[in-house]
Amino acid sequence: MLRLLLRPKWLTARVRATAPGVGRTRWIALGLLGAGFWGGVFAVLARLLRYFRNVPELGPLLAAKLLGMILAGFFGILILSNVITALSSFFLARDLDILAAAPVRWPALYAAKLTETLVSSSWMVALMAIPMLAAYGVVYHGGPLFGAVAVAAMAPFFLLPAILGSAITLVLVNIFPARRARDILSVVAVLSGAGLVLVLRLPRPERLARPEGFQSLAAYLEALQSPSAPWLPSEWAQRAIMAHLGGTTDVRAHLALWGATALAAAAGAALHRWLYGRGFSKAQEGSGRGGDAAPGTTRGTLARAGAALLAPLGPARRELVLKELRVFFRDTTQWSQLLLLAVLIAVYVFNVKFLPLTGDGVSFFLRTIVPFCNLLLAGFVLASIAARFILPAVSLEGRTFWLLRASPLAMRDLLWAKYWVGTLPLLVLAEGIVAVTNHLLQVSDFIFAVTLLSIALLTLAVSALALCFGTLFPQFETENAAQIPTSFGGLVYMMTAVALLGATIILEARPVYIHLARHLWGTPPLTADGVQLVLGLGGAAALCIAVTLLAIRVALRRLEGIERASS
Repeated sequence: MLRLLLRPKWLTARVRATAPGVGRTRWIALGLLGAGFWGGVFAVLARLLRYFRNVPELGPLLAAKLLGMILAGFFGILILSNVITALSSFFLARDLDILAAAPVRWPALYAAKLTETLVSSSWMVALMAIPMLAAYGVVYHGGPLFGAVAVAAMAPFFLLPAILGSAITLVLVNIFPARRARDILSVVAVLSGAGLVLVLRLPRPERLARPEGFQSLAAYLEALQSPSAPWLPSEWAQRAIMAHLGGTTDVRAHLALWGATALAAAAGAALHRWLYGRGFSKAQEGSGRGGDAAPGTTRGTLARAGAALLAPLGPARRELVLKELRVFFRDTTQWSQLLLLAVLIAVYVFNVKFLPLTGDGVSFFLRTIVPFCNLLLAGFVLASIAARFILPAVSLEGRTFWLLRASPLAMRDLLWAKYWVGTLPLLVLAEGIVAVTNHLLQVSDFIFAVTLLSIALLTLAVSALALCFGTLFPQFETENAAQIPTSFGGLVYMMTAVALLGATIILEARPVYIHLARHLWGTPPLTADGVQLVLGLGGAAALCIAVTLLAIRVALRRLEGIERASS
């Protein structure tokens, strides 16, 4: 029965992958991008682990602590992702109307929907874990059995968040109707925020970068050896993997992982049998939301203010922009994720504040390089946000896209409306994040100006890339907007965005080095240095501008191609 329930999903995925328009070129390009991305992650982590391995006594402890922190971050992301995905898989999917009326036994339905939730929410994290574990296995000589040990440790590590996330969603749906996603996701945002802060702050990694803050070497070693959160599955998985790399087997860690997963699965199945029927019934209820606000209400006042502010755009462009705003805020699964975004940004800024970049022994080099690397992290955060909000913009039109196509509106106006509605808030957010973190890191005026200008150009470029790939690979029939960023187009977009971030950082590396040299050694402003500075910063700016214009042009041609093909 389980195989029969999963077969439609498998056939749908296979048909999309082998469709005539897909072609072998797409898979070759994806393979090359994936190999390059995996190779980059593997090379960076392997280099760091080799450095740890050459440090006597402390090396294995540092490597274990790093693995534990990475897995703790993965666990928090998996919990959050499974809670959101389970809401659509268990209660709002289109096939549930048929399955609810079919003679399907509840264990098979629970296992099928749990598998769907697990795959949809965890596959990207699993792809990230592969080069990470490979680096540990290669550097520490894991041997031929390392793959089996890693699978034995990571399989329950992925299963447990899926079971817990589905159970949390089931309880929330029985408290709030599933159609009232605003209430559910607001609660999820608060719980997720508390969980992320707890998971990310428990290890207190900034202490490990400043050994002089401990009373003695023994205290420092004790902090490295002691588990950051012994009750988290990430700690159990870390112990199981590092024990094998050390030549032993931690049976207790494996038993803890599989035992907790088995208990959670039994409890989740019992909870599903008890509450799912009632929750599914509530999921069919309306949200109780009325129609548009009356002219005298606050919403009507805001609408009139927005229309007056956008009046210079003309009637057609103004209404397109207002349509994008209305659609975004009417879809609670979209706008409610702003709460989650606010939590993630708060955690990010909170951790930057505690970086040990002040005090004795901290050089000007670190106070310059770390903020510059912060630009890369901020760019990655913005690319992820664009993947969630801008990439699905065209696909979310659904069947109404053909109404827009049949109207006298120009596709150019529609495209630019989607671009600026998504890009302007992202630009304000990007400048705010970089400005606040630069202030906390006490950067020099030169680095402050370079990072602010760079993040602005990168925001324009990654937003254009997101809109471009969302237009090249539209999914008008998608059941859930959260599935679009994890599709083929989303994956290629993230790899391209990361490549753009890396190229920009490489081009700006030489100007930053010149700035450091002048400050540290008093190097006079030579003409050659000035030329390299202009070429580096100018090349980065030209790259971002070229990517922005090219991506918008490709997206426009694709939209017009869809229009001609459908006429």
